[in-house]
Amino acid sequence: MFLRLVYESFRRQKRRKLLAGIAITLGVGVATAMIAVATDIGDKVSRELRSLGANLIVTPQEDTLDLQIAGVDLKPPSDGAYLNESDLPKIRGMFWHNNIVGFAPVLPVGVTLGGTRNVSLVGTYFSKQLVFGKEQFQTGVRAIYPWWKVSGMWPEDDSQDVLVGEKLAAALGRKPGDEIEVAGHPHRVAGVLSTGGVEDDQIIAPLAVAQGVLGRSGVVRRLYVSALTKPEDAFGRRDPKTLAGAEFDRWYCSPYVQSIAYQLQEVIPHSHAEQIRQVAQNEGTVLSRIKGLMLLITLAALMAAALAVSAAMATAIFERTGEVGLMKALGASSVSVAAVFFAEALLLAVLGGSVGFAGGAMLARVIGRSIFDSQITIDLVLFPILLAIAVLVTFAGSALAIRRAMKFDPVLALRGEA
Repeated sequence: MFLRLVYESFRRQKRRKLLAGIAITLGVGVATAMIAVATDIGDKVSRELRSLGANLIVTPQEDTLDLQIAGVDLKPPSDGAYLNESDLPKIRGMFWHNNIVGFAPVLPVGVTLGGTRNVSLVGTYFSKQLVFGKEQFQTGVRAIYPWWKVSGMWPEDDSQDVLVGEKLAAALGRKPGDEIEVAGHPHRVAGVLSTGGVEDDQIIAPLAVAQGVLGRSGVVRRLYVSALTKPEDAFGRRDPKTLAGAEFDRWYCSPYVQSIAYQLQEVIPHSHAEQIRQVAQNEGTVLSRIKGLMLLITLAALMAAALAVSAAMATAIFERTGEVGLMKALGASSVSVAAVFFAEALLLAVLGGSVGFAGGAMLARVIGRSIFDSQITIDLVLFPILLAIAVLVTFAGSALAIRRAMKFDPVLALRGEA
């Protein structure tokens, strides 16, 4: 009997029910899209921000040692410490190797051009193919600095060609295809490099060329690494030396920038890795603000849905004052009257929430394609959560109007004076 009463009651006032259902659908749809994007946004935003360059730097461990006697710093100012180039492919053996977008070694060497002009020649990988075990992969500055612009061609890593920064090229009168003499050896200018940074006044060459000028084969001065990381929280900033057991495993197996730096030190002997703080902290700030904005949009949409449901339910109950009075006059308790209306609200929430979830999933995919150029994954575990949110929003919007209906005096209600 109760179910039949709810069914017949739900069929009435279709316009009011439709308006309330649309409000719930829109609210849940926006909430679904925002929650789906927020839960899947970390890697995508981090990957977009990786176009800004490296967020980790690896240097020889000797650079971090302090040598002081009687308060006097006796650490030599020269760049005499190096990393071994042969150790770099070991990065593919890290726990978080799939989070490494790319890395590029750097070996700066001072050279003289024309007998008078001192410039910096920087050896690096452009798009070097490396081998780790049976796996082949490519890495270099083209992976971690995609915004570098080259007029001409990129040099091959096994060639003697070089890039000349645009300011230096203008001063020397060089263009792509010309030759430039470095340390007594001619090199073809494959292209002119424009970065807007110090590279515009430098010569960028394959790493082997810089090693040849220096007279040290197989050495690297610094290593820049671009890695996908999660924003640091209080746990991520803890010193791993103070962690043990399950806590250390949790820290080690989380893609914090510090844990990835720790693993880099493990695979590259005699090295020290640290985050480039300005880049890493800016990423965390951007992610936090984007997620905060999405949370505000979600709360605003749900609040608007609750207000719309409240207005629709209040009007619907006001129009059914006589019906409520008749139910009470026939012996229905206030709880029974409230149960009928809450059952209507539940049915409305389930229908509107289901349609809203489907619409929100489509909206999330549109956002993923248009903003991140990738697919947003919708986890089905969100469906019961969003349905529960829809029910809570509907009940919250209906509660005040139903509470008033419970207090109706049946005599006044039947007279239309309630």
